Amino acid sequence: MSDAVAGGTEPAAAPAARGRAAVVPRSARTYITWVTLAFMITSSVASLRAAPTMAVYGLAAVFLYVVPAILFLLPTSLVSAELASGWSGGVYRWVAEGLTKPLGFLAVWCQFAMTIFYYPSLLGYVASTFAYVINPELANNGLYVAIVIIVVYWAGVYISSQGTKTVAGLSSFGLIIGTLVPAAILVVLGIVFLGQGHTSAAPMNASHLLPQWTGIASLVLIVNNFLSYAGMEMNAVHVTSLRRPGREFPRAMFLAIGLVLLIFILPALAISWVIPADQLSLTAGVMQAFDAFFANFHVSWLTPVIGLMLIAASIGGMLTWLAGPSKGLLEVGREQGYLPPYLQRLNKHGVQQNILVSQGVFTTLIALLYAFIPDVSSAYWILSVITTQVYLIMYLLLFVAAVRLRRIKPDHPRGFRAPWLTLLCGVGFVASVAALFIGFVPPAQFSSGSVWLYVLIVGGGLVIVGLVVPWLFYTLRKPSWRRPDAPEAPDDTLADAGAES
Repeated sequence: MSDAVAGGTEPAAAPAARGRAAVVPRSARTYITWVTLAFMITSSVASLRAAPTMAVYGLAAVFLYVVPAILFLLPTSLVSAELASGWSGGVYRWVAEGLTKPLGFLAVWCQFAMTIFYYPSLLGYVASTFAYVINPELANNGLYVAIVIIVVYWAGVYISSQGTKTVAGLSSFGLIIGTLVPAAILVVLGIVFLGQGHTSAAPMNASHLLPQWTGIASLVLIVNNFLSYAGMEMNAVHVTSLRRPGREFPRAMFLAIGLVLLIFILPALAISWVIPADQLSLTAGVMQAFDAFFANFHVSWLTPVIGLMLIAASIGGMLTWLAGPSKGLLEVGREQGYLPPYLQRLNKHGVQQNILVSQGVFTTLIALLYAFIPDVSSAYWILSVITTQVYLIMYLLLFVAAVRLRRIKPDHPRGFRAPWLTLLCGVGFVASVAALFIGFVPPAQFSSGSVWLYVLIVGGGLVIVGLVVPWLFYTLRKPSWRRPDAPEAPDDTLADAGAES
């Protein structure tokens, strides 16, 4: 999900165009090919960060990636494509038009709030990866991880607040040097490793295609894969850039699904070949695998190089999307008066710095969990689950709004109509609800604290961040907070760079 947090950051439509798709003469449009769109989708979704999470399941990782793709990725892709081709403005506009404006605010809030948990987990991965560059023993040191998260995050806030779009190129370049190249190297090394006669650390026979059933906890890691596929609502806004959306978008989507599955599955399998599940770190597993492979081939000096490549990709992605969701929240907060004036202010570069700083305070407090939870992998997993839980609220609203818009506005112009929309939304809705419930079941890897403590942390994070806080904003709002005509951020802001990429 590397760029999933960016969904819905498309600038709001002009007043005259609100609630309907902007009409642009076909002769004036710039079209893209369906293959180009497939690559755009792939670059925003695929990442190596989640590979260790599934590697613990060995060959069953194939099943655990394919099932969420069918039940979540497919419905989300087609449904959001229809909504994006008919209504501009992202998830707020879709939910507000299909349901109510308050629920539209809740949807865009959840899209923003999930980043509070997303960035600590992302930077926890960065910290563990960087440990392999300087001292591998630091990968499991909670205090070290917390310090890296805090320092890198606030550095990112400072850079974002300057209004520069320099880092946008780093994110695009990071896909190649930090995802595609390392993934290819990892898989090739794994194949050669097995070709030399080494035994795979995880069984690779047909009897291990399905996860071993040891209770519901044996399947709980599938929840993390829902978030791995999240963000399709962002890519769907490009559906109107295709010459023949009805035919070309499904092609782009299916090609992207294939590419994403390859990037997710093959590196996870390669990791499982060389690192036993009981020795695998959920944050540093990728570097563990590279370290083992390079040691086997006597090129251990390459480990820090790969580490820096992975770090560059992750930080580049963080910088590019740091201001994106906050800009979407800013626009809605101004239009409807849901945010107090303090959070609506822009700095001299036109960036919503006060929102970023407020977000950073909570991100810092969450990062400190790494210093107090003995098992870093457990802290990483808890934050990932809370991220998923909060984000799933938005998807539940999205699926309901899509069905209602098809019923109440069947003749509204759409560049693309999803086939079997009600069925797709039903499958996606049920899958999202199931993911919400299963997220409260501790995985087998969770070893610190009691089950009830785990449920309390996850449930508390979901209720407070996903429901209570937006309810307070809505309840305490004042008419004087509405500033729909306030000046927008200049075009060179980082948020715009992210939305355009």
